[in-house]
Amino acid sequence: MDATYRFSTQKAYAAIHWMVSHGTAVDLHAALKTCYFADKSHINEHFQPIWGANYKAMKYGPVPLEIYQMMKGEGLFLWEVEAEETPWRLEGYRLSTKGNSKPDMSVFSESEMEHLEAGFALSSGMNFTSRTAATHGRDWQVANGDRMRYEDMIDDVPNRESIVRFIKESAPHVRL
Repeated sequence: MDATYRFSTQKAYAAIHWMVSHGTAVDLHAALKTCYFADKSHINEHFQPIWGANYKAMKYGPVPLEIYQMMKGEGLFLWEVEAEETPWRLEGYRLSTKGNSKPDMSVFSESEMEHLEAGFALSSGMNFTSRTAATHGRDWQVANGDRMRYEDMIDDVPNRESIVRFIKESAPHVRL
């Protein structure tokens, strides 16, 4: 059985809002890879992801499907965050802020925020080709164009099998 988490709409909404609130438009590819880098590094260090998205291995790297839908403005999630509209807009392949509202970062733990910031810095510092190459690792390759598994995101460390066993057993009970 794969490790499947309940998606945290609140955290994903706050992360997107935070990324676009930096003052400049954010490339959609960079934003999606920020989420992947943050989730992957957090699950490797703390044995749970940040938002628990369903990742699909797409041509240009992992795509967190629920977050991608949110970025495109698909409104079904708005009721969960009690919002009338998103504080961002997608124009072409760039996300930008609609106003000057502040994101609610209280939904993140300290470690989650550290990994989000590190993922954003990493992703923003790369060009499209570098980001794509950096996300075509074993986890992406094993998925072969299908759903990626969190188990495959665990790095090759001596205790990898016990970590994988732990996340498979705990995932159904974790509230992100």
